[in-house]
Amino acid sequence: MKNSTLLKIGTFGVIISALCCFTPVLVLLFGAFGLAAWVGYLDYVLMPALLFFVGLIIYAVNRKSKETFAENANCHTSKGQQS
Repeated sequence: MKNSTLLKIGTFGVIISALCCFTPVLVLLFGAFGLAAWVGYLDYVLMPALLFFVGLIIYAVNRKSKETFAENANCHTSKGQQS
């Protein structure tokens, strides 16, 4: 996958997970649909999802920085050989 795609997916996932973890969005939705009994299990899903997406962002940024570093190193090396 492209680094930009990983970063977009990670950012979108963190935003959605954070909204559902730290605000009562899912509690209200579950209550509206008659699924209020499932509210107690949300923490078992949302916190690992939040951590996964944060990890995905860290991975994408790390991968992008390594790629940029490699491109810069190749650029400097090829310039040095030509002179």
